[in-house]
Amino acid sequence: MTYLAIDSIKNRTFDAIVVGTGISGGWAAKELTGKGLRTLVLERGRDVKHITDYPTTMMQPWELEHRGQVPLAVRNEYTIASKNYAFREDTVHFFTKDAEQPYVQEQPYDWIKAYQVGGRSLLWGRMTQRWSDFDFGGPARDGYAVDWPIRYADIAPWYSYVEKFIGVSGNRDGLAQLPDGEFLPPHEMSCVEKHFRQKIGEKYPDRPMIIGRVAHLTQPKPIHLQQGRAQCQHRNLCDRGCPYGGYYSSNSSTIPWAERTGKMTLRPHSVVHSVIYDEQRKRAVGVRVVDTQTHEMTEYYARIIFLNASTMNTNLILLNSISNRFPKGLGNDHDVLGRYVAFHSYRGRINAEFDGFQGFKTDGLRPNACYMPRFRNLHKQETDFLRGYAVAFSAGRSVIQPTDELGAGLKEQLLATNYGNWTVGASMMGETIPKEISRVQLDPALKDPYSIPQLRISLAYDDNDTKMLNDFFEQLSKMYTAAGFTNIRRIDTKRTPGNENHEMGGVRMGKDSKTSMLNRWNQLHSCSNVFVTDGACMTSTSTQNPSLTYMALTARAVDYAVKQLKAQRL
Repeated sequence: MTYLAIDSIKNRTFDAIVVGTGISGGWAAKELTGKGLRTLVLERGRDVKHITDYPTTMMQPWELEHRGQVPLAVRNEYTIASKNYAFREDTVHFFTKDAEQPYVQEQPYDWIKAYQVGGRSLLWGRMTQRWSDFDFGGPARDGYAVDWPIRYADIAPWYSYVEKFIGVSGNRDGLAQLPDGEFLPPHEMSCVEKHFRQKIGEKYPDRPMIIGRVAHLTQPKPIHLQQGRAQCQHRNLCDRGCPYGGYYSSNSSTIPWAERTGKMTLRPHSVVHSVIYDEQRKRAVGVRVVDTQTHEMTEYYARIIFLNASTMNTNLILLNSISNRFPKGLGNDHDVLGRYVAFHSYRGRINAEFDGFQGFKTDGLRPNACYMPRFRNLHKQETDFLRGYAVAFSAGRSVIQPTDELGAGLKEQLLATNYGNWTVGASMMGETIPKEISRVQLDPALKDPYSIPQLRISLAYDDNDTKMLNDFFEQLSKMYTAAGFTNIRRIDTKRTPGNENHEMGGVRMGKDSKTSMLNRWNQLHSCSNVFVTDGACMTSTSTQNPSLTYMALTARAVDYAVKQLKAQRL
């Protein structure tokens, strides 16, 4: 019987464990296995194979039973997820029902979950902008949050490394606030978008507008073909899963790449309960896993552990990793864990019309918008709010549908396509400030279906966010007017925090172990063989989409971790 126990432990022991298979988890799996480590990859949801498990990807609109609408009975099972922009009949299978993981909202918060292999990489917006020293140096300049332990030069080569592998379309624009990358050919702006760029450039030369940088293969390179991916078909059905692999996802790229090494063991239906800390060895030795189908708990062991469960779940796992050494959660010596969580504010939208360029229209589909990088408070504090916001902008024309004819007259109108004026729209992505009171913690009594404490979330907008929103409305209105746009309409969506997926922090990086959880290599200060490289590690949120930074931080951290392992320092 002793031999059986030894064999059982041996079968559950690996060189590395990765928790999560989304944007960062996929990269951790790829990098660890590529460097020769036997790696266990844990996913709490079901397995989703590229192409095979995209059930709606080739459906025509009339093939969807409810023409894209989600029946009320089904929607009631997804009261949180149904608020997300991508939730439709053709994507509902990629979202998670409320009952799967209940949580406590101390203030209104939409925790959007997508539990399957690939996670939210199947649903992300695919915008991929680098951060600059304006972003990494922001907290040090204005004194809010703590200083990042890295700067742009530390991560720049890893941005390049990631971009070459995933494929990013864009222009080299030469902007200090938005560093250039390794780009595939860019998409094209419409005539009205070019008009807007020209007009604001004349009046506001410090507010450049560029074509959005997006993780789509406009011209695949050999490395992309080796992944089995093909050129983007511009179908704009990305949220269904792309059978061509035209956009980057864990499913089409990093997970299959890791699988080919023969070093990856993928275990879906596995909820990580906690990290196991060995008091004598003063290190983490593995994780406890609850099988979602049998509810049995099993322990798995490894020399290094990468937590990539997504921001909220990584916080939850660490908070639930209790030991004599860490009674408040693994690595939480100074009550920093779970605090300083922040997000992006998408509340502001502004629409208008333009009666120019009546002889033109857009043709085909484009998977991205134009992008105006942050222009507020870059070189100096010039407003009554901290940090700033980026702007997404697009323009198009729609067909005027006939409503006042019958019979032959209606047929004639249907055959003669008539277009309305150009409509333009902009949306903000504002940086919120991490605060000590913005936190997540474990509920002392409530449990989820796997007997794990529920997460209590306390996040909200503040006065800084309101001032930023008002500035967005004011500045965009001025720019719209300068461009000759009319019928300007300001919209405060009042979208609840969390709804746009960009939650960050709680296990932030920093220079001082008393005020941060992770060092410059994404290691826990107090438990050096545990790494966190998903959104939980972020010290501040910037105004750029964060996914590219997650991927680059992950590749960088794995490189460091493996070198430390080989040197027997981990």
